[in-house]
Amino acid sequence: MTSEAAQPGIGVGTWAWGNQFLWGYDPQRDDAVLEATFRRCLEVGLDFFDTADSYGTGRLNGRSEELLGRFASQCSPQQQERLCIATKLAPFPWRLGRRGYDKAFAASQRRLQGQLKRVQLHWSTQRYAPWQEGPLLEGLADLVSRGAARSLGVSNMGPKRLRQVHQQLADRGVQLASLQVQLSLLAPQAIEPGGVSEVCRELGIELIAYSPLALGLLGRDPQDPRPNPKGPRGSLFRQLEPRLVALRQAMAEMGRSKPGGVGAVALNWCRAHGAMPIPGMRSIAQVNAAAAAQGWTLSSAERLELDQLALAPGAARMPANPFQSA
Repeated sequence: MTSEAAQPGIGVGTWAWGNQFLWGYDPQRDDAVLEATFRRCLEVGLDFFDTADSYGTGRLNGRSEELLGRFASQCSPQQQERLCIATKLAPFPWRLGRRGYDKAFAASQRRLQGQLKRVQLHWSTQRYAPWQEGPLLEGLADLVSRGAARSLGVSNMGPKRLRQVHQQLADRGVQLASLQVQLSLLAPQAIEPGGVSEVCRELGIELIAYSPLALGLLGRDPQDPRPNPKGPRGSLFRQLEPRLVALRQAMAEMGRSKPGGVGAVALNWCRAHGAMPIPGMRSIAQVNAAAAAQGWTLSSAERLELDQLALAPGAARMPANPFQSA
């Protein structure tokens, strides 16, 4: 458990910015709302934005970066200095060798209008193409060494591979800044004994929790009258909801008198374990809820109760990322 004083803040996920398949993005309807969302984030001190060069479906590929670049370019120099925009570069099969990310990085920098500060490996290729990953990481380290990016992060790595990568980078004088993994009350593997949470604490690596609200499932009050989302998210909700009765009741009780409600409980559980959650934000209301969550922390007893529910045998689980390495 992380002490209250040392708990990390909350970042901003932008997976939905440009994603039509899962999130129904419509540029004419959503872009002005997303700009207002971005501005509200800065007003309440949410300065870390996570994106990827693959965010955005079909012809809108890269849209998330484009929107962030456009919004950030209109900020004051002081706001731009506080901003940390981190993008993930996908290790597609054709991106090979130490220079395999050169074109992708340059394209991301153009879309982000020079505001890219942290570059990240989007997922590990250790399970299916282990020979690809090492040179790509060397290339990312080159970017940091020459000052093209301020820091380097990785995603979807298990404890064994994380130690190897940390050592590979340390050998050439580059600090591994962060690891991003799926982490929520429905995906608690990172906090299990021997998990990446322990390794991150030991090695001084920032732990970032993506999907901390389990695609929105953990942000819904048990009495929420709204119907389930359409498409794949709705199918997942229907599959998991029958097994969440006890967890949801506990979260509702904890969030009843706290700002941000049940969603804040889910975010603060991640923070209590030393991880910065990066919930997706598409509205000012979502930003306000995340900002409210930063104003309080779970008690030790509350965290323990949630741990027991999340780690219980047979507890509901989100689908695992197929690229997660050992």
